Amino acid sequence: MSQSVPSSSHTATPNQVRFAFIQSSWHEDIVSQGRSAFLAEMTRQGVALEAIDLFEVPGAFEIPLHAKKLAQSGRYAAIVTCGLVVDGGIYRHDFVAGAVISALMNIQLDTGVPVFSAVLTPQHFHEHEEHRRFFTEHFLTKGKEVAQACLSTVASLAKVEALLT
Repeated sequence: MSQSVPSSSHTATPNQVRFAFIQSSWHEDIVSQGRSAFLAEMTRQGVALEAIDLFEVPGAFEIPLHAKKLAQSGRYAAIVTCGLVVDGGIYRHDFVAGAVISALMNIQLDTGVPVFSAVLTPQHFHEHEEHRRFFTEHFLTKGKEVAQACLSTVASLAKVEALLT
């Protein structure tokens, strides 16, 4: 990471530091709550909205390739991902979720750019109102938490880099 983040606090971020947010469009009405909460928390922590680039992909399976390309660009201090992988009656959601999370971990280890996942995989998701309401609220929580983790990690990595140079 060639950009710096103040080491004393993760609440102030220089304008040159950029972040990417990748969101899948399946269950967009629910997943968008994660994006909204992420953006709200980032601005609350002092990050300008102009420092955050938003990307939308069809599904969670498409997230890792976008994350990899963005990480390789050298433009971003961190990349945040958000999606909902549900059991649609065909047992494949576990494989999709596992592939996505494994790929995101490999991307951050290969590139040195932190990649955060708010890609959630509920054990049992049903389209009824109770589950939709629960996961809508849950994405609000996860969006805020992933923003906090993102800023904290970027600040921590800046300290590590300062020690190594």
